[in-house]
Amino acid sequence: MDRRHALAGMAAMFGAQLFTPLARAAGLAPAMPVIDQGAPGIQVFTPPQRALMTALSERILPTTDTPGAIAAGVPAYIEKLLADWADVEDRDPIISGLAEIDARSRQDYTLAAIDATPAQQDALLTLAMNNDIPDGWEFFEAFRQMVIAGYYTSEIGMTQEREYLPVPGEYDGAFPYSQVNKVYSA
Repeated sequence: MDRRHALAGMAAMFGAQLFTPLARAAGLAPAMPVIDQGAPGIQVFTPPQRALMTALSERILPTTDTPGAIAAGVPAYIEKLLADWADVEDRDPIISGLAEIDARSRQDYTLAAIDATPAQQDALLTLAMNNDIPDGWEFFEAFRQMVIAGYYTSEIGMTQEREYLPVPGEYDGAFPYSQVNKVYSA
């Protein structure tokens, strides 16, 4: 299964509120030209924005007993998605959201959001989720969707977080639920 087919399957999970660049990448919105696998076509983030976006993606899907967002390459995926699949107006909620989170961190903690502790970064993301910063919900929803889609369409998300069985075994209608280890991906 390639990433485009996985994205199309995830579209059903998010419903009609799918962030537009994700919908384009899944083939569910007006088409964009075919994009190669290389580096992003343009630079979307400044170095401080990229560092903050990377840190926040790891806060949404942190490393636990399985690798987190950074190890799965989610930050590079987000930048590629925004550079090559997003219109300028699609990037605005992410860029402005990062700026608002950084401004709130400087206000509340007197330090840049990238220098905040993980607990403080979690609190900043919670403020965005609860729309307690300007346009916070718009940022949080789009950013969360990109992190989840990037993670679960990566090799790590498909093979380490989930149980990958290209051809699952026979059907057993009485299989004990207590023996289920992971969610299966195909």
